[in-house]
Amino acid sequence: MAGRASRLTRVEIQTVFERFRAANPEPKSDLEYGSPFQLLVAVVLSAQATDKGVNVATRKLFPAAPTPEAIVSLGVAGVEEYIKTIGLFRAKAKNVVALSHQLLEKHGGEVPNDRAALEALPGVGRKTANVVLNIVFGEPTMAVDTHIFRIANRIGLAPGKDVLAVEHALLKVVPKAFMLHAHHWLILHGRYVCTARKPLCERCSIVDICRYRDKTVAT
Repeated sequence: MAGRASRLTRVEIQTVFERFRAANPEPKSDLEYGSPFQLLVAVVLSAQATDKGVNVATRKLFPAAPTPEAIVSLGVAGVEEYIKTIGLFRAKAKNVVALSHQLLEKHGGEVPNDRAALEALPGVGRKTANVVLNIVFGEPTMAVDTHIFRIANRIGLAPGKDVLAVEHALLKVVPKAFMLHAHHWLILHGRYVCTARKPLCERCSIVDICRYRDKTVAT
C-alpha cells in the first residue's frame, strides 16, 4: 500500500529536518548496547516494552552473555532470569536463544547486512531489521514504530493507514541528506515532544509547520 502524499511542502519538510538536525546533530538510540549483536537482541526485547525497561534488563544480561555463543550457553531458562521484568519475556527468551543459534550456524556469529537474512531470524520483523540496517550498517532505512506512525500522520509529514504505508511515504518525502538519522529524530520527537495523549506543542520546534488541528498552543 502506498502512502498518501505529504501535506507539507518540500521546503517545509526540508525545514523540519534542518531544525531536528540543528537541535540534535547525532541522535542515538535510547537502547544501550556494546555490539551489533547486542543491539539486535535489545531491539527484539523492546517489542511491546519500553527502552528504559529493556536497558534495566540488558545491563545485567549483556555482561553475563555478550555474544551469541554465551547466549546459547545460557539457554532459554537462563535468559529468562535476566529478562523476566520485560513483557512477554518467555517468548522473547526463546527467540533470543534461537536467533543466536541461527547466527552461529548460518552467519559465523555475525549480524548479517541483509534484510532477508535478518527477517529470517526468530523474533526479527521488518522494523527490527530496519533499525539494525540503519544503526549498524548506515543504511537509509525507516523503522516505523508507534511514535513515527502517529506523528507522520499527525503533523502531515507522511500520512498512511498502516506502518508499511508510512514507511514507504517517508522514504519518498524525506530528503536524502537527512535519511541516515531521520527515524531517530522522528522517534525522539514522538517520544518526548509530540506525545500520544497530549502533545507538548509549547516545546515543539516545528509547531509552525505542523498540520495538527488540535495544537495546544497558537501559532
